[in-house]
Amino acid sequence: MALEEIVVTEAIAKTYFEKFQSAINLDVAIVGAGPSGLTAAWKLAQKGFNVAIFERKLSIGGGMWGGGVTWNIIVVQEEGKHVLDEAGVPLKEFKKGYYTADAICATTTLASKATLSGAKIFNCMSVEDVVLREIEGEKRVTGIVINSSPVEIAGLHVDPVVLNCKYLVEATGHDLEVVNTLIRKNDVRLNTPSGKIEGEMSMWADIAEPHTVENTKEVFPGVFVAGMAANACFGSYRMGPIFGGMLLSGEKVAEEIADRLS
Repeated sequence: MALEEIVVTEAIAKTYFEKFQSAINLDVAIVGAGPSGLTAAWKLAQKGFNVAIFERKLSIGGGMWGGGVTWNIIVVQEEGKHVLDEAGVPLKEFKKGYYTADAICATTTLASKATLSGAKIFNCMSVEDVVLREIEGEKRVTGIVINSSPVEIAGLHVDPVVLNCKYLVEATGHDLEVVNTLIRKNDVRLNTPSGKIEGEMSMWADIAEPHTVENTKEVFPGVFVAGMAANACFGSYRMGPIFGGMLLSGEKVAEEIADRLS
């Protein structure tokens, strides 16, 4: 068969913008394609919701992708093991209650489960702001403001576009980028003890892991925090390359949002 380059261009452009158009009105927008974001997208898409992930980097996986200090092995404790079991990721018991998995396998498998379930992933896409509306006397996030990451990195003055969403999941990790923008630009209070971002604390995995799940909740009308972003928002510890809490956080946020959408 003779190949025509112009047909390749047409195929990419037409198919991409069909995917993009299907994301203009989302049930759930997830910012960050780390383990909690990928798990949440998989579980929500499984239930038939229109969900998309927006990832600033070219690659997906967040902290899971590199394991610990680029040694691409992760650890999952007993409580979170069932998520990777369900996904089909091979696990090895290292010691009682501690399981190891190949970081590349875990990341790509979660991404595959999410996309094959119907979730859309847009990489090289930055969420630079949110859409804020007052509904029945209450301010609420109703959308995201997106731009191309290369535009942002180059510092070009190019205007963004807007997508609607019923719920937004902040899963950007330690930086808590979306909630920081929400606080910086608007006179609003969060559902935290101080009404502001409490801030991330130092390493204490035994406390951080259960707190990651406990802190996964709605922090502002329409906005949930998940994964390390949840601990940074509510003032708990970091946990390093153990990922059970991240997986359980993604599972929890998907369940809570699905209940509301249903």
